[in-house]
Amino acid sequence: MKVVLHICCGVCAAGAAERLQAEGHEVIGFFSNPNIYPEEEYQKRLAVARETSRLLDFPLHEGSCRPEVWREKIRGWEDAPEGGERCEICFRIRLEETFSFMKERGADAFTSTLTISPHKSAEAIFRIGREIGGEKFLVRDFKKRDGYKRSLEIARERDLYRQDYCGCVFSKEKTQGREQVARSKEKNR
Repeated sequence: MKVVLHICCGVCAAGAAERLQAEGHEVIGFFSNPNIYPEEEYQKRLAVARETSRLLDFPLHEGSCRPEVWREKIRGWEDAPEGGERCEICFRIRLEETFSFMKERGADAFTSTLTISPHKSAEAIFRIGREIGGEKFLVRDFKKRDGYKRSLEIARERDLYRQDYCGCVFSKEKTQGREQVARSKEKNR
C-alpha cells in the first residue's frame, strides 16, 4: 500500500518510516509543519527529514510552509496548555494538508509521525485523522513496540540533529522557561 507519512522531524520519521516499510508499505514522506519556529529550526528539521529519506530510501515532499495561516488558526488559543486545544488545531492543519497531498498523489492512505512522541496524544491524532480522512487514515501508534526508543537509536547511530522542543513558539518558550529554572537552581546550590 502507498502510504503518505506526515513528517514532523527526521528523527521521528526514522522510526515511523522504518516500521511502515517493515510492514510492506511504500512510504511517501510529506514534511508539513507551518508551526515550527523560528525559520532556522524549520530548516534544520527539514534537512534531517531529507537525510532520513535518503537513509531509508523513500521520497520526501515539502508542504506549503505558511506560518501566517497557522498563526491565524490558533488565534485565541495562544495561552492554552501544551497538549490541549491549540495542539489539536495544529495537528488538524498538518493532517488536512497531508490528506490533500495523499489524494493528489493517488496514494492509498496517510498517517503521521506525531504518534511516535510520548508527549502527544495518539488518541487525539487518531480522532483528527479519521475525521479528516475516514478509513484512509492509517492508525499507527509509532511509539508502541519501542518505536520512540528506536527513533532515538537511529538518531544516535546517524548523528542526526534532535530538537529539544515540539516546534512552535509556545513549546519553545516553555522549554526555555524550564531551562532557566534549572540554571537558576544550579546556580543557587
